[in-house]
Amino acid sequence: MTSPTLHSADVVVLGGGPGGYVASIRAAQLGLSVTCVEFDKTLGGTCVNVGCIPSKALLQSSEHYEWLRLHAAEHGIKVDGASIDLPTMMARKTDVVAQNTKGVEFLFKKNKITWAKGYGTLQPGNVVEVKAADGTISHWQGKSVIIATGSVPVQLPFLKFDEKRVLSNVGALSIPEVPKHLVVVGGGVIGLELGSVWRRLGAKVSVVEFLPTILTGNDDDLVKEADKIFRKQGLEIHTGTKVTGADVYDDGVRVHVEKDGVASHLDADYVLVSVGRKSAIGGIDPAALGLAMGARGEILVDDQQKTNLPGVYAIGDVCGGKLLAHKAEEEGVIAAEVIAGKPVHMHHRTIPGIVYTWPELATVGLTEQEVKASGRVYRVGKFPFSANGKARTMGETQGFVKFVVDKDTDEILGCHMIGPNVADLLSEVVLAMEYRGSAEDIGITVHSHPTLSETVKEAALSALGRAIHM
Repeated sequence: MTSPTLHSADVVVLGGGPGGYVASIRAAQLGLSVTCVEFDKTLGGTCVNVGCIPSKALLQSSEHYEWLRLHAAEHGIKVDGASIDLPTMMARKTDVVAQNTKGVEFLFKKNKITWAKGYGTLQPGNVVEVKAADGTISHWQGKSVIIATGSVPVQLPFLKFDEKRVLSNVGALSIPEVPKHLVVVGGGVIGLELGSVWRRLGAKVSVVEFLPTILTGNDDDLVKEADKIFRKQGLEIHTGTKVTGADVYDDGVRVHVEKDGVASHLDADYVLVSVGRKSAIGGIDPAALGLAMGARGEILVDDQQKTNLPGVYAIGDVCGGKLLAHKAEEEGVIAAEVIAGKPVHMHHRTIPGIVYTWPELATVGLTEQEVKASGRVYRVGKFPFSANGKARTMGETQGFVKFVVDKDTDEILGCHMIGPNVADLLSEVVLAMEYRGSAEDIGITVHSHPTLSETVKEAALSALGRAIHM
């Protein structure tokens, strides 16, 4: 029997998600031969196929619908009989995803990256076995290997995903009808984003969160404002509430909950379980390889994304930390450049976090409570969108921009925003923090008028005690 052919490459990347495909492209740009192993029919991983991109497509569509229903008349635009064509909305989402996956495939061809289609298993000696859909097996020897296998949603033992009535983020993107009642277990980013989609389209949405607040870990002021706004929009939010069990039927789910010792239940058409994600290490046997792992099942790496195994790197969700596509991308760039001999390292101090509800939430750096707990002396500057001219013209005056700065040096320690388009407004703050900039640096920078970005300038000035329009 002939043994499978052993192919070789400078870099073998295990996983074609945002971390893996970016690492592949950067390594190829640096003149390295690259093979990327991905078993899905398309490249892009969770982010492009069933995460960031399709969810944002549905968020955009549902925002348009809600604006027509609730706000068009304020602008003198009369719309009668607006209705939802859910199949067309879903088809648009699918088309947007396809444009992105085809774009990644084009970039692979442009950069002469080999796509090894199949399920990859890491073996000793930096060999990756690839089993194709038809059972064909090939082996790839990498001078270096980058593990970029991502993460998977956490299941509850009594609410296991069937993607029919009990949904992960995947199933929640393709519900065949607008639910009468959708229960969302988990008040984090995924639950609130997808819950917002279906609420806007007409569903009753109940969010059940075990912890005392939604969006745990964010700045307290930001969480309080978001909770107030989401409740006003119609989300039914149950914080400090434990899910104790569930009964799944052909036509729905009964979710058993408990709050302050009092048991009750919620009857729903569908349940979205979004209680977190965990590292996906299928195809990797840490014990057999001697791969060092963390307490939460994440692969341990240093600031150059190196594991304890020679020539083996790991990036993205599989390393734990913030499970964000842009974090994975940057870690992929670092790993590729280290392999190419560049003196670079990864740091996570200024990785932004975004929640694409409406209004959006955007945050970078330390929260006020974190700075306070550290004992560092600080100042806070806030500015509301209600005092911004452009926000008034848009009719989008909810929310604020908040800075937390060092009292003595004025260095920006953190920035937290909730309001219209804040996902885009945050970038200048991230850049300022990269250079260890101060509130004054932003406050004395001329911002175009009238723009939403003026709220960032004014919040920075507020931290200096001299906001102009407040």
